Amino acid sequence: MATQESGQQQPGTSRGRRAVLGAALLGAGTAVAGLPGVARADQRHGHGHGHGGYKELPKPTVIAHRGASGYRPEHTFGSYQLALDMGAHVIEQDVVPTKDGHLVCRHENDITATTDVAAHPEFASRKTTKTVDGTKYTGWFTEDFTLAELKTLRAKERIPGTRQHNTLYDGRWDVPTLEEVFQWAEKQGRKRGRQIWLHIETKHPTYFRKLGLGLEEPLAKLLRRYGRHKKNSPNFLQSFEPSSIQRLAELVSAPRVVLLSGASSRPWDFVEAGDPRTVADLIKPEGLEWMAEYAQGIGPTLDLIIPRKADGSLGTPTTLVEDAHEAGLVLHPYTMRNENTFLPANFRKGTDPAAYGDAFGAFKAYFETGIDGIFSDNPDTALLAAADFADD
Repeated sequence: MATQESGQQQPGTSRGRRAVLGAALLGAGTAVAGLPGVARADQRHGHGHGHGGYKELPKPTVIAHRGASGYRPEHTFGSYQLALDMGAHVIEQDVVPTKDGHLVCRHENDITATTDVAAHPEFASRKTTKTVDGTKYTGWFTEDFTLAELKTLRAKERIPGTRQHNTLYDGRWDVPTLEEVFQWAEKQGRKRGRQIWLHIETKHPTYFRKLGLGLEEPLAKLLRRYGRHKKNSPNFLQSFEPSSIQRLAELVSAPRVVLLSGASSRPWDFVEAGDPRTVADLIKPEGLEWMAEYAQGIGPTLDLIIPRKADGSLGTPTTLVEDAHEAGLVLHPYTMRNENTFLPANFRKGTDPAAYGDAFGAFKAYFETGIDGIFSDNPDTALLAAADFADD
């Protein structure tokens, strides 16, 4: 890690916070490796230098959501590299398959909003309407492209109206494969003398299995090829479908996390199997104990940790953190972002939905519940908030 610049204020000061956010927004790339708070958190907790697995990670663990997606188009090497340079403890990848069975990193198989596919006349006929997990989408989908075809596309910002500054990087990077991410992590690990932690999600696994493009087997094969299949390997495997995690538990020993959406929702594999349980059932003590049989953690939406009131402000924390810990599960809730539009109402500033609100205040409220980590689009902000919390 780079040392702090002469005269720079220590972490926790408002000036230091402004400097961090400003550097990121100006596209500071690798120069942000020495951000205030980053080196300190890294050195204090070891940052996974050892081989004791996920229990060695710093707490709160900062997970870069799709990379540093608050500053670069998501799931690009620009986003991943910036997250790593900022000091994120773990970097997330969502994986979907290509027509020829390669795993690529996209949040969704619908690539209409995250690539320039619409500008490629040679792929105009590929535009179609599909139903994925009960929802209709019209656009272009990874399973209709070979990897070679997909590699002719360029990534772009998914929500340009909110993150106009990210559009500066449209077209700069392509769609990475998961294997390329593993190779990148190996190279960065050698360079930095430590393991690079990843958080890998299987997207729509039941949908893809029906297409003959099951995700778990090729994922397990890649994990084994790169030595990331063991119980102390530097990655988490995650899915919103418990059956995907159960399947992965039979294939590899890497730590696993069940993702949980809103309380009234049902995992899609439950819908397909006729299982009547909802997320509300899964977060009861008996549901948590059931998940603990095959997973080491859960990734609940933040609203399951602290529900929002009718006016959008934070309410009273639930007992989920305590209950999950009682079952032996770690909690990695999602997702904290700096912009007003994503923050609880009591942490918004001004009327511009794309402007930054009081993200530090929101982070503190969530950290105080005892969560083990958090997904964030803004890893620099999350790291400073975690450092503030550790000092309290």
